[in-house]
Amino acid sequence: MALIVKKFGGSSVATPEKMFNIVNRVLAGKKEDDNIVLVVSAMGDTTDELVSLAKQVTSHPYGREMDRLLSTGEQMSIALMAMAFMEKGHPAVSMTGEQAGIKSSNAYGKGRITDIDPSRVFEALKGGNIVIVAGFQGITDDGDITTLGRGGSDTTAVALAGAMKADVCEIFTDVEGVYSTDPRISPNAVKLAEITYGEMLEMARLGAGVMQPRAVEMGSRYGVPIHVRSTFSDNEGTIIREAYTMSANEHVITGVADDTNVAKVSLAGVENKPGVAHTIFQTLADGNVDVDMIVQSVRTINDALTDIVFTITRDDVVLAKDILENLKKTIRMDDFVINEHMAKVSIVGAGMLGQPGVAAKMFGILSAEGINIEIISTSEISISCLIAEDRVKEAVHAIHDKLVLDGRG
Repeated sequence: MALIVKKFGGSSVATPEKMFNIVNRVLAGKKEDDNIVLVVSAMGDTTDELVSLAKQVTSHPYGREMDRLLSTGEQMSIALMAMAFMEKGHPAVSMTGEQAGIKSSNAYGKGRITDIDPSRVFEALKGGNIVIVAGFQGITDDGDITTLGRGGSDTTAVALAGAMKADVCEIFTDVEGVYSTDPRISPNAVKLAEITYGEMLEMARLGAGVMQPRAVEMGSRYGVPIHVRSTFSDNEGTIIREAYTMSANEHVITGVADDTNVAKVSLAGVENKPGVAHTIFQTLADGNVDVDMIVQSVRTINDALTDIVFTITRDDVVLAKDILENLKKTIRMDDFVINEHMAKVSIVGAGMLGQPGVAAKMFGILSAEGINIEIISTSEISISCLIAEDRVKEAVHAIHDKLVLDGRG
């Protein structure tokens, strides 16, 4: 007997026909004593359509009402999926995030799961049901719905699997697993049989859309193996786990990630004294604006003014503009400029530890392609470069083929 959590994304449940394909697949693979929980996203482009509707009403991001609106997409999916299972003769029950016991923070659009009480899910499983849970949403202590950000259904699935001590969490998507880079950009992308939580977290954080970073964090926290695989084939996908089970990962670079949901913020003429940077970034944090790459430069030695450059997601541009306009009234700042035509390209690999020269090779490849680097950031297992958005595909191609594939021999 196994307890399995399966997550199906929007493209997998886009039509009733595709829903019945999932029903047939789940029932065909289900052993008699297996307990199955499905986590599903909104159908196809439903979330984008709901966002478009909201924009016809307002240009302001009313967080609470937007989350309430967006959560309806998943609620439609779970009801239809439950009815599809029952139509095939198998008992099923749908549950919202609240009904499944998923508690979340009150950061609208970026909620974090704070606690899960899956007792109601267990009760439904004991009754012989397949349980279908709405992804992407939780409930605050005040009873408000918050959504969990892009890819939030992944987080729902992995967190639920961890709370229920599931044997595995399967993430079904429109690709066959995790690749060395986006196969839609590079035809030479290689499917990875395994990847560690640490490497997958970096890949996801840096733009690999196959998994949400928080979902990988949840997998690591609970020690739940995550199997990323295709909805449309029976082929084995990629297993995300603590460590490699094969002989050894001999590759210095595991993969290349890219992210075009990036905006560069430049603050000019900021007063150069202790506490100013803290005020700027604490205010942005209080407004739930995530900041990534940061560079501060003094114009001349002992200059009283400095320039600060950092990156945010394009989703946060409107919020950031409002916050920075207000900050100009309280701190010394000449002006700020936001450039939304930026992208980030990154290399990831635990094999980079103790391997000098990797950064130089990456920079050399970009230089040979005539691609200018605006900001560089690093971690123990990743190197990221901010570049112009219109050069990102060329950058991914060149870095992947000349650094990743050559390293695989």
